[in-house]
Amino acid sequence: MSALTSHPPRRQPRSILPWLAAPALVVFVCFAVIPLVGVFVLSFTTWDGIGAIHASGLTSWRTVLTNPGLPHALWVTFLVMIVSWAVQTPLSILLGTFLAGRQRYRAVLGVVYFVPLLLSSAAIAVAYKALLDPNFGLGAGLKIKVLSQDWLGRPGLAFGVIVFVVSWQFIPFHSLIYQGGVQQIPKSLYEAAQLDGAGRIRQFSSITLPQLKYTIITSSTLMVVGSLTFFDLIWVLTEGGPGDATRVLALDMYKQGWRASQMGPASAIAVILVLVGLALALLLRRLGGRDAGESQLEGA
Repeated sequence: MSALTSHPPRRQPRSILPWLAAPALVVFVCFAVIPLVGVFVLSFTTWDGIGAIHASGLTSWRTVLTNPGLPHALWVTFLVMIVSWAVQTPLSILLGTFLAGRQRYRAVLGVVYFVPLLLSSAAIAVAYKALLDPNFGLGAGLKIKVLSQDWLGRPGLAFGVIVFVVSWQFIPFHSLIYQGGVQQIPKSLYEAAQLDGAGRIRQFSSITLPQLKYTIITSSTLMVVGSLTFFDLIWVLTEGGPGDATRVLALDMYKQGWRASQMGPASAIAVILVLVGLALALLLRRLGGRDAGESQLEGA
């Protein structure tokens, strides 16, 4: 009787996770993988952007790699990346930690700090270019000699302006990331530190910073990879000048493709940017990837 009354084993329902991920995968393939493959193929061709596309082998790559300006453009690109990271990271951590407090005025300040991120990079560049004009800008209007310098006409000052404007725009975004990271730190750690007599500075250095390790890696990856694509802001402010002081690799790609109508070399530069970005992202991921995976498994 037990055999007759026993129910047949239920079939395990198939996982729906692949179907849930399918739309995102389709979008990623259509708007990321296919364009990247197309750019890679285009780097082995000769095309002026209008006429027929002709295969040219390694001609475009030779043109790019033998260009004497390529090392300088790479150097400026990495310099902007390193300096902007060095400016944005500590300020973003401090602001994010401050905004993680529960006071109401901090929430209001968080909204105010987030405003620059809502603006277009080109619009920000136009505004700063007008403000820094030595004849009609903010310094001339207020008659302040320090602000009346030729900010965009001197190599060192122009580079400093680029880093300042980039940091002003993107610090709010990374502060928001660090704010979320700080709010995830268990309060019990701070309570135990207070019982041991640790002050706020000691709590910040011994608890907050170590707990933000993987948040710092994530934020740094976004900063580093994102800095490779700085184009519109630099183009509007300096167009790569004065001289080649702010000539980054993305500007070379634009000039080759749309100014010189050489889509092959422009595509080769784009491939170089992608490879550099992937290498840097993997390097940063390797710095804490294994520990991050282990911590996630332990948390699960």
